[in-house]
Amino acid sequence: MTDRKAAATHRLRRWTGRFAAAGLAALAPLPAPAQAPALEPPASRYQPLPRRDLLLTGATILDGAGGRLTGDILVRDGRIAAVGPRLPRPEGVEIVAADGRWITPGLIDIHTHYGTYLLPQTRGEAEVSDVIESSDPNVADTWIEHAVRPADPAFSHALRSGVTTLQILPGSGALFGGRSVVVHPVPAVTLAQMRFPGAPQGLKMACGGNPASSFGGRGRAPNSRQGEIALIRRTLIDAQRLAGRRAAHRRSDGDRGRQGRRGRRDGGGPPGGHERDLRLETLADAIEGRLPVHLHCYRAEDIATWIEVLGEFGLRVAAVHHATEAYKIAPLLADAGVCAAVWPDWWGFKREAEDGIRENAAFVDAAGGCAILHSDIPVLGSLLNIEAAKAAAAGRRAGLDIPPERAIRWITSNPAGTLGLGDRIGRLAPGFNADLVVWSGDPFSIYSRADLVLIDGAVAHDRANPSPRNVPDFELGREGAWQ
Repeated sequence: MTDRKAAATHRLRRWTGRFAAAGLAALAPLPAPAQAPALEPPASRYQPLPRRDLLLTGATILDGAGGRLTGDILVRDGRIAAVGPRLPRPEGVEIVAADGRWITPGLIDIHTHYGTYLLPQTRGEAEVSDVIESSDPNVADTWIEHAVRPADPAFSHALRSGVTTLQILPGSGALFGGRSVVVHPVPAVTLAQMRFPGAPQGLKMACGGNPASSFGGRGRAPNSRQGEIALIRRTLIDAQRLAGRRAAHRRSDGDRGRQGRRGRRDGGGPPGGHERDLRLETLADAIEGRLPVHLHCYRAEDIATWIEVLGEFGLRVAAVHHATEAYKIAPLLADAGVCAAVWPDWWGFKREAEDGIRENAAFVDAAGGCAILHSDIPVLGSLLNIEAAKAAAAGRRAGLDIPPERAIRWITSNPAGTLGLGDRIGRLAPGFNADLVVWSGDPFSIYSRADLVLIDGAVAHDRANPSPRNVPDFELGREGAWQ
């Protein structure tokens, strides 16, 4: 009994420490219920760890914008203050010798299902996970953040591998899959403690085989690609009408900043006393540009069709995810400003992936487009730099010039821009958040490790001194799983 009591006391202290370290305001009284459902995400309760002013010296620096230099980075008050060779050494700043090592922006994973399809993954997870609400082809009113379990070990695995920001998406079984959320992979009890402050949500949509098989197999529409297009057009026509009523309501008010009658800024709810439909309101947000679309789609003809059809309603596709045939329409994607978030070598695991090639990302990049490497599954989220390395190597074998300073953009500045955060993260430049990784060597080498990971100027992971704070409960007592 003594051992059990000691273990329970230790566990209580760990969780008390997590609450305190995160600055959790969750113990404060909850706000009074709103009179209408809120459609704006709640405020972030993320609090950076204690920050230190640092001067990282003598490293090979990939700045995320295509630049490479040997030099120093000054971090002050959670931001990049200066980048350059032989920077002055201000008083009161801790010096970190990084000679022989490399520094990159913190990695950004634009496509994960962390916290909803949990580690360890078992057959049971496939049957009962919260990765998607599959009751209807339109579940645009769902928010994936309402299902996320922060205790998922995948978050800490990603952090220790250099990932500082990631997007959690709903699955791809519905045409309109709901809203995404962007987080930092930091130890937390609630999602609010992880939420990236001010990061826009996105709208997940899916084309092709997944929605058709999900509902066609149950005798419901859609059960074909043409049925999918017909259904999204019918739905978006209704959402377009709502967007039109909103615009008319705002014009009649004469004040775009005025609270709408239903408690939403800019009249976000249905004006004129109409009954609320949260699915249509979400889609109207997307039509009005507040929710960028993240589209699950594989085949070139499907991607082209969906970009065209969604464009009829003013929806902006921020990125096509998986996109195994993006290389076939790389100029189209570049002209449309649509990124392709891909794997480097997934091929043939389903019929839609039959024409996948290793050079996919490199060919999109060579056409002037926006290439991104994503994980989709946790094991790859811990190897995002290696995924980019494989994609770049395939491009070089095809005759393209892809130096490290170019390839690093595929997992830093390109996804940052797609998430609407390109002015805050993804680059090492003065004024940007001090999200960065000090690597033991070339980040595109299988032998390199993330020695030091900073988020907002705070040390979130130190390989030389791993913090027990970063150990998920599931891996307590299994030090080999996290060291």
